[in-house]
Amino acid sequence: MTDISLIDTTVRDGNQSNWGATGLDTGMMLEIAETMDRVGYESIDFITSTHMAVAVRFKQEDPWERIRLFKERAPKTPLSFLTTGMRFISWEVASDEFMEFAFRTLVNNGIERFAIMDPMIDVDAMVRMAKVTRKAGAGQVVAALPFTLSPMHDDAYFADAAKRLVEGGHYDKLYLKDPGGLVTAERARTLFPAISAAVGHIPLEFHSHCTIGLGPFSYLESVDHGVTCLHTASSSAANGTSQPAQASIISNLRDLGHTVDVDDEAVAKMDAYFSALAAAEGLQHGAPGEFDRKYFHHQMPGGMMGTLKRQLAETKRSHLLPQVLEEVEKVRADLGYPIMVTPFSQVVGTQALLNVVSGERYATIPDEVTRYVLGRFGRPSMPLDGNVEDRIRNSKRAKELEGEPHMASLDELRKTIGTDLSDEEFILRAVMPSEQVDKMVDHGPARRGYNAGSKPVMDLIRELTSRKGLGDVKIEKPGFKLELKGGA
Repeated sequence: MTDISLIDTTVRDGNQSNWGATGLDTGMMLEIAETMDRVGYESIDFITSTHMAVAVRFKQEDPWERIRLFKERAPKTPLSFLTTGMRFISWEVASDEFMEFAFRTLVNNGIERFAIMDPMIDVDAMVRMAKVTRKAGAGQVVAALPFTLSPMHDDAYFADAAKRLVEGGHYDKLYLKDPGGLVTAERARTLFPAISAAVGHIPLEFHSHCTIGLGPFSYLESVDHGVTCLHTASSSAANGTSQPAQASIISNLRDLGHTVDVDDEAVAKMDAYFSALAAAEGLQHGAPGEFDRKYFHHQMPGGMMGTLKRQLAETKRSHLLPQVLEEVEKVRADLGYPIMVTPFSQVVGTQALLNVVSGERYATIPDEVTRYVLGRFGRPSMPLDGNVEDRIRNSKRAKELEGEPHMASLDELRKTIGTDLSDEEFILRAVMPSEQVDKMVDHGPARRGYNAGSKPVMDLIRELTSRKGLGDVKIEKPGFKLELKGGA
């Protein structure tokens, strides 16, 4: 049978899909890094520029420090960075010069593998990005081919795109990225043989989601048709809108006669750690999704689905999710059926959310939607709705954005931002609000570890110390003693 390797997605896509990208901080990742390094993954899907922004904005943590420290504790396993076109954190289109500089800085901090995806499946743009990444010193460059359903995206379409991607000789591997978890076992039987025949000796990976319960079945089917590497997550960060769970996939693959060379003890320890962490932090433990045919229409991917749920919950509007998903389908049609993957899932999802919450379609139009209509992200596969396109193109904001300049050169940015900063801080300040970076710097180094068992005690201490006028507190039980002295 086949030797199958795994790529872990827990700290990146699992965290994003099930926990809104904000569930884990640096200390939590570092605590389990050595165990993850023992598992025997082909790579760890570790970070994107968006996740770097989340570290700064929500955790006040330095994402460069996170990469360095994790790599120190997991030296054997390559860390992977996923990039989605000519942008880095900001929605602003960046130059080749800036992207090469950012990628070289990632390499210097410990990133070895780069996965390159273009949301329009623009082969020329992906080949160009591969050249930039190689020049920056990447150890492995992987083409990520996003899957979608539309009248034009048949097996021949994907096979042709895959063939053209690998012909240039800049890609080491290719993976089919199924953000909506829409590849059925039946489609896998025809799609993967077509791609495998097109790419020849280039190894093929598969990355899907369990959003409607198809992921585990399509995974097992794919390895009989050319796939040799699967993307999985630790049990608590798996399932839901995330990837299939590693333990069950390993077991099922072996039952079918395939070889999966991993450290089973390390897998079990990792699963136990993240399960305890999820319970302590109140994070949702992933459960297999129920089959829902509506996903074949709106195609909302796991990461953005998690973000939508979080945004609605934060504003106490969770009940509006079905309406938002119905509106996603309409907005996607209005915008020419973009592939529902970053950044287009965010573009479509945000516009749909605003349409539902405001009660009027396109009353508020984010700049990213306007830039999309203006062609800043490339040409859509199918024509836009004429009325919607005219409304956006003729708006005052569209006229303003048409004339906006592209990102300044590195020399110009250095003059504006400062010449005495490290490369890492300079990049963050070039693409993020300065006040957010200031808070990160003021916050200081991230914690170096995590203990799920101490969470209730720390919560109790924080609650007690926040109360004014509280006297001495003493709590004792077998094996535990806590004393807090009140202020004078």
